[in-house]
Amino acid sequence: MNQILVVALICAASVQAPDCSRETAIDVVTGPAHTLQECLIQGPVLAANSGFKGEDGAYVKTRCEQKH
Repeated sequence: MNQILVVALICAASVQAPDCSRETAIDVVTGPAHTLQECLIQGPVLAANSGFKGEDGAYVKTRCEQKH
């Protein structure tokens, strides 16, 4: 069964949202999800659980990837 991988990218405020990627992120947090809706909700939750507090204007960008 294919599963969705939640990818929470924590990016600096100086990085434009379209340029926020695994390569440009300050931190990358991943976790499983079963649906797209769950994935979109879990991104910010994963970032918060990792200790991200939104300091210095950093932000979270959530990506949902297919895990095979």
